[in-house]
Amino acid sequence: MATEELNIRGLTGVDITLRVAGPGTRAYAFIIDWHIRLLVGLAWVLAGLLLGLLADPEFKKTVFPLLFVLPAFLIYFFYHPVLEMLMRGRTPGKRIAGARIVTLEGGTPSSGALLMRNLFRLIDSLPVMYLVGLVCCIFTERRVRIGDLAAGTVLVLDEPKATQSLAEVGILAQNSRLEPDAAALVQDLIDRWAELKEGPRESLARQLLARLDTGLDPVQLATLDPAELRARLEALLGR
Repeated sequence: MATEELNIRGLTGVDITLRVAGPGTRAYAFIIDWHIRLLVGLAWVLAGLLLGLLADPEFKKTVFPLLFVLPAFLIYFFYHPVLEMLMRGRTPGKRIAGARIVTLEGGTPSSGALLMRNLFRLIDSLPVMYLVGLVCCIFTERRVRIGDLAAGTVLVLDEPKATQSLAEVGILAQNSRLEPDAAALVQDLIDRWAELKEGPRESLARQLLARLDTGLDPVQLATLDPAELRARLEALLGR
Protein backbone atom coordinates (compact mmCIF):
# COMPACT_ATOMS: atom_id res chain seq x y z
CA MET A 1 0.00 0.00 0.00
CA ALA A 2 1.36 3.43 -0.93
CA THR A 3 2.40 5.89 1.75
CA GLU A 4 0.55 9.18 1.30
CA GLU A 5 2.86 11.19 3.58
CA LEU A 6 6.58 11.74 3.95
CA ASN A 7 7.37 12.07 7.66
CA ILE A 8 10.62 13.80 8.55
CA ARG A 9 11.91 13.74 12.10
CA GLY A 10 12.50 17.29 13.31
CA LEU A 11 15.69 17.88 15.26
CA THR A 12 13.77 19.26 18.24
CA GLY A 13 11.55 16.18 18.33
CA VAL A 14 8.63 17.60 16.31
CA ASP A 15 7.89 15.77 13.06
CA ILE A 16 7.42 17.58 9.75
CA THR A 17 4.87 15.98 7.43
CA LEU A 18 4.88 16.47 3.68
CA ARG A 19 1.98 15.10 1.66
CA VAL A 20 3.03 12.90 -1.25
CA ALA A 21 1.71 13.95 -4.66
CA GLY A 22 -0.36 11.27 -6.37
CA PRO A 23 -0.58 10.23 -10.04
CA GLY A 24 -3.23 12.88 -10.70
CA THR A 25 -0.97 15.73 -9.60
CA ARG A 26 1.90 14.27 -11.62
CA ALA A 27 -0.26 13.98 -14.73
CA TYR A 28 -1.57 17.54 -14.34
CA ALA A 29 1.95 18.95 -13.99
CA PHE A 30 3.20 16.90 -16.94
CA ILE A 31 0.38 18.04 -19.22
CA ILE A 32 1.15 21.69 -18.43
CA ASP A 33 4.87 21.21 -19.06
CA TRP A 34 4.13 19.26 -22.24
CA HIS A 35 2.04 22.13 -23.61
CA ILE A 36 4.77 24.63 -22.73
CA ARG A 37 7.34 22.53 -24.61
CA LEU A 38 4.95 22.20 -27.55
CA LEU A 39 4.37 25.96 -27.75
CA VAL A 40 8.09 26.71 -27.55
CA GLY A 41 8.79 24.12 -30.25
CA LEU A 42 6.08 25.49 -32.54
CA ALA A 43 7.38 29.03 -32.08
CA TRP A 44 10.85 27.85 -33.09
CA VAL A 45 9.51 26.00 -36.14
CA LEU A 46 7.55 29.09 -37.21
CA ALA A 47 10.68 31.20 -36.89
CA GLY A 48 12.57 28.60 -38.90
CA LEU A 49 9.97 28.65 -41.66
CA LEU A 50 10.19 32.42 -41.92
CA LEU A 51 13.98 32.19 -42.03
CA GLY A 52 13.75 29.49 -44.70
CA LEU A 53 11.79 31.77 -46.98
CA LEU A 54 14.69 34.21 -46.95
CA ALA A 55 17.52 31.66 -47.09
CA ASP A 56 19.45 30.68 -50.21
CA PRO A 57 18.97 27.16 -51.66
CA GLU A 58 22.30 25.80 -50.38
CA PHE A 59 21.48 26.86 -46.83
CA LYS A 60 18.11 25.12 -47.08
CA LYS A 61 19.76 21.83 -48.05
CA THR A 62 22.44 21.76 -45.33
CA VAL A 63 21.90 23.86 -42.20
CA PHE A 64 18.18 24.54 -42.39
CA PRO A 65 16.96 20.95 -41.58
CA LEU A 66 18.90 21.06 -38.32
CA LEU A 67 16.86 24.05 -37.27
CA PHE A 68 13.87 21.74 -36.99
CA VAL A 69 15.47 18.62 -35.48
CA LEU A 70 18.01 20.00 -33.01
CA PRO A 71 15.72 22.39 -31.06
CA ALA A 72 13.08 19.69 -30.66
CA PHE A 73 15.73 17.35 -29.25
CA LEU A 74 17.08 19.95 -26.84
CA ILE A 75 13.65 21.04 -25.63
CA TYR A 76 12.52 17.47 -25.00
CA PHE A 77 15.61 16.24 -23.16
CA PHE A 78 16.70 19.37 -21.28
CA TYR A 79 13.43 21.12 -20.38
CA HIS A 80 12.88 19.20 -17.14
CA PRO A 81 16.45 18.81 -15.80
CA VAL A 82 17.46 22.42 -16.49
CA LEU A 83 14.31 23.97 -15.03
CA GLU A 84 14.26 21.61 -12.04
CA MET A 85 17.81 22.68 -11.18
CA LEU A 86 17.08 26.38 -11.68
CA MET A 87 13.74 26.28 -9.85
CA ARG A 88 14.90 24.03 -6.97
CA GLY A 89 12.88 20.92 -7.74
CA ARG A 90 10.11 22.55 -9.73
CA THR A 91 9.07 23.22 -13.32
CA PRO A 92 6.36 25.64 -14.44
CA GLY A 93 3.96 22.71 -14.56
CA LYS A 94 4.88 21.48 -11.09
CA ARG A 95 4.56 25.00 -9.69
CA ILE A 96 1.07 25.42 -11.15
CA ALA A 97 0.08 21.95 -9.92
CA GLY A 98 1.42 22.78 -6.45
CA ALA A 99 4.16 20.16 -6.30
CA ARG A 100 7.93 19.94 -6.05
CA ILE A 101 10.68 17.33 -5.89
CA VAL A 102 12.42 16.67 -2.57
CA THR A 103 14.85 14.13 -1.16
CA LEU A 104 13.75 11.49 1.33
CA GLU A 105 14.96 13.90 4.04
CA GLY A 106 12.78 16.70 2.67
CA GLY A 107 15.61 18.77 1.19
CA THR A 108 16.22 20.08 -2.31
CA PRO A 109 17.77 17.36 -4.53
CA SER A 110 21.28 17.86 -5.86
CA SER A 111 21.94 18.48 -9.54
CA GLY A 112 23.21 14.91 -9.87
CA ALA A 113 20.02 13.48 -8.40
CA LEU A 114 17.85 15.57 -10.73
CA LEU A 115 19.91 14.51 -13.76
CA MET A 116 19.63 10.86 -12.68
CA ARG A 117 15.88 11.23 -12.22
CA ASN A 118 15.46 12.63 -15.71
CA LEU A 119 17.78 10.09 -17.32
CA PHE A 120 15.34 7.38 -16.25
CA ARG A 121 12.50 9.38 -17.81
CA LEU A 122 13.25 7.44 -21.01
CA ILE A 123 12.30 4.21 -19.24
CA ASP A 124 9.31 5.69 -17.41
CA SER A 125 7.88 6.93 -20.70
CA LEU A 126 7.74 3.41 -22.21
CA PRO A 127 5.92 2.04 -24.11
CA VAL A 128 3.74 5.12 -24.68
CA MET A 129 2.27 7.97 -22.62
CA TYR A 130 4.47 7.28 -19.56
CA LEU A 131 2.72 3.96 -18.93
CA VAL A 132 5.62 2.43 -16.96
CA GLY A 133 5.95 5.54 -14.80
CA LEU A 134 2.20 5.69 -14.16
CA VAL A 135 2.02 2.05 -13.10
CA CYS A 136 4.98 2.57 -10.75
CA CYS A 137 3.31 5.63 -9.19
CA ILE A 138 0.18 3.62 -8.49
CA PHE A 139 1.83 0.60 -6.88
CA THR A 140 5.09 1.84 -5.32
CA GLU A 141 5.56 3.26 -1.85
CA ARG A 142 5.40 7.08 -1.79
CA ARG A 143 3.93 7.12 -5.34
CA VAL A 144 7.32 7.28 -7.06
CA ARG A 145 8.36 6.35 -10.59
CA ILE A 146 11.57 4.51 -11.56
CA GLY A 147 13.47 7.79 -11.91
CA ASP A 148 12.60 8.71 -8.33
CA LEU A 149 13.70 5.31 -7.06
CA ALA A 150 17.07 5.72 -8.78
CA ALA A 151 17.59 9.29 -7.57
CA GLY A 152 16.15 8.90 -4.06
CA THR A 153 13.52 11.60 -4.60
CA VAL A 154 9.81 12.08 -3.93
CA LEU A 155 7.24 14.41 -5.49
CA VAL A 156 5.35 16.16 -2.67
CA LEU A 157 2.65 18.80 -2.51
CA ASP A 158 4.28 22.20 -2.15
CA GLU A 159 2.87 23.48 1.14
CA PRO A 160 4.92 26.50 2.29
CA LYS A 161 4.17 26.18 6.00
CA ALA A 162 5.36 22.58 6.10
CA THR A 163 8.45 23.05 3.94
CA GLN A 164 9.68 26.52 4.93
CA SER A 165 12.11 25.27 7.57
CA LEU A 166 13.53 22.57 5.30
CA ALA A 167 14.03 25.00 2.43
CA GLU A 168 15.76 27.59 4.61
CA VAL A 169 18.25 25.30 6.33
CA GLY A 170 20.49 24.80 3.30
CA ILE A 171 20.54 28.51 2.48
CA LEU A 172 21.20 29.57 6.05
CA ALA A 173 23.98 27.02 6.47
CA GLN A 174 25.82 28.58 3.51
CA ASN A 175 25.81 31.98 5.25
CA SER A 176 26.62 30.60 8.68
CA ARG A 177 29.85 29.50 10.31
CA LEU A 178 28.03 26.44 11.64
CA GLU A 179 28.12 22.94 10.23
CA PRO A 180 24.95 22.03 8.27
CA ASP A 181 23.62 19.71 11.02
CA ALA A 182 24.16 22.37 13.68
CA ALA A 183 22.54 25.04 11.50
CA ALA A 184 19.55 22.74 10.96
CA LEU A 185 19.21 22.20 14.70
CA VAL A 186 19.32 25.94 15.46
CA GLN A 187 16.86 26.73 12.65
CA ASP A 188 14.46 24.03 13.84
CA LEU A 189 14.49 25.46 17.37
CA ILE A 190 13.81 28.99 16.08
CA ASP A 191 10.96 27.75 13.87
CA ARG A 192 9.30 26.02 16.82
CA TRP A 193 10.10 28.74 19.37
CA ALA A 194 6.45 29.67 20.00
CA GLU A 195 5.32 26.03 20.20
CA LEU A 196 7.76 24.90 22.91
CA LYS A 197 7.30 25.44 26.65
CA GLU A 198 9.30 28.32 28.05
CA GLY A 199 11.43 26.39 30.54
CA PRO A 200 12.63 23.55 28.26
CA ARG A 201 12.91 25.99 25.35
CA GLU A 202 15.32 28.33 27.13
CA SER A 203 17.26 25.39 28.54
CA LEU A 204 17.74 23.95 25.05
CA ALA A 205 18.72 27.36 23.70
CA ARG A 206 21.38 27.78 26.40
CA GLN A 207 22.74 24.30 25.73
CA LEU A 208 23.06 25.10 22.02
CA LEU A 209 24.70 28.47 22.65
CA ALA A 210 27.13 26.98 25.17
CA ARG A 211 28.16 24.39 22.60
CA LEU A 212 28.16 26.48 19.44
CA ASP A 213 29.04 30.01 20.62
CA THR A 214 32.32 29.30 22.41
CA GLY A 215 33.07 33.01 22.85
CA LEU A 216 30.00 33.57 25.01
CA ASP A 217 30.69 33.91 28.74
CA PRO A 218 28.78 31.25 30.78
CA VAL A 219 27.79 33.79 33.41
CA GLN A 220 26.38 36.11 30.76
CA LEU A 221 24.62 33.18 29.09
CA ALA A 222 22.77 32.35 32.31
CA THR A 223 21.36 35.90 32.50
CA LEU A 224 20.02 36.13 28.94
CA ASP A 225 16.24 36.48 28.64
CA PRO A 226 14.22 34.58 25.96
CA ALA A 227 14.41 37.40 23.41
CA GLU A 228 18.17 37.68 23.83
CA LEU A 229 18.59 33.91 23.55
CA ARG A 230 16.69 33.86 20.28
CA ALA A 231 18.68 36.81 18.97
CA ARG A 232 21.91 34.98 19.77
CA LEU A 233 20.68 31.89 17.92
CA GLU A 234 19.71 33.93 14.88
CA ALA A 235 23.16 35.56 14.95
CA LEU A 236 24.73 32.13 14.70
CA LEU A 237 22.82 31.60 11.45
CA GLY A 238 24.30 34.77 9.99
CA ARG A 239 21.11 36.81 10.08
